[in-house]
Amino acid sequence: MDPNEQAEKPVISKSADNFFTGVYDIFRFISRFLKEAVLPPFEFKEFIRQCFMVGYKSLALISLTGFITGLVFTKQSRPSLAEFGATSWLPSLISIAVIRALAPLVTALICAGKVGSSIGAELASMKVTEQIDAMEVSAINPFKYLVVTRVLACTACLPLLMSYAALVGMMGSYLDVHLNEQTSLVAFYQKAFENISFLDLIASFIKSVVYGFTIGIVSCYLGYNASQGTQGVGKAANVAVVISMFLIFIEEVVIVQIVNSIR
Repeated sequence: MDPNEQAEKPVISKSADNFFTGVYDIFRFISRFLKEAVLPPFEFKEFIRQCFMVGYKSLALISLTGFITGLVFTKQSRPSLAEFGATSWLPSLISIAVIRALAPLVTALICAGKVGSSIGAELASMKVTEQIDAMEVSAINPFKYLVVTRVLACTACLPLLMSYAALVGMMGSYLDVHLNEQTSLVAFYQKAFENISFLDLIASFIKSVVYGFTIGIVSCYLGYNASQGTQGVGKAANVAVVISMFLIFIEEVVIVQIVNSIR
């Protein structure tokens, strides 16, 4: 047998072992979260504080991004519709795009970059400086206090931020439509919601809940299990953003396929 083949087998076997071990650790982490989330005591004060950090602290960025998204998308869509004399369809087109796709996706990506990196870096810093170990010694459940509260805060705040982003995005669209067609606010929203169904609202809500849980659980897992000293802090923050965004795009495709099959 070729010596190179003998050398490659242990490497491949080790990679496979590391992969399946990682998958097992992730599922064990998620199962522990589900268990700790329903068992008392509940850290309400820390949960509220994390909601403030995730929700309120993200409002400025969500406001700017949502408004510009609605405004720019309207400006880009007008020339195409004007060729067919169908600029009156702009409110319906924008509302479908914003509510069905743009608001949940843009909100999730912003929070993955801002909130996900913050959670990953914070927990990783606590891990490498042994603050988490100190909490265990002082009879505090660090998993419930640090992980459960942050994941629940992300899951709860993403739907609220998504709804706010959709509202701000529609206001940006209305501003452009009003300046060009002098459409009233009432007429704009009547046309905008003509083609929006209850299924669209439910689907967007489910998307935002799934995205929020994904951002929270990925960031907490990487931060809570960080290693390699201070270098691990930057790695946890960076990898948390990358993996969260990757999973969000995959979940977007899956949820859209499910919703379209129901529709």
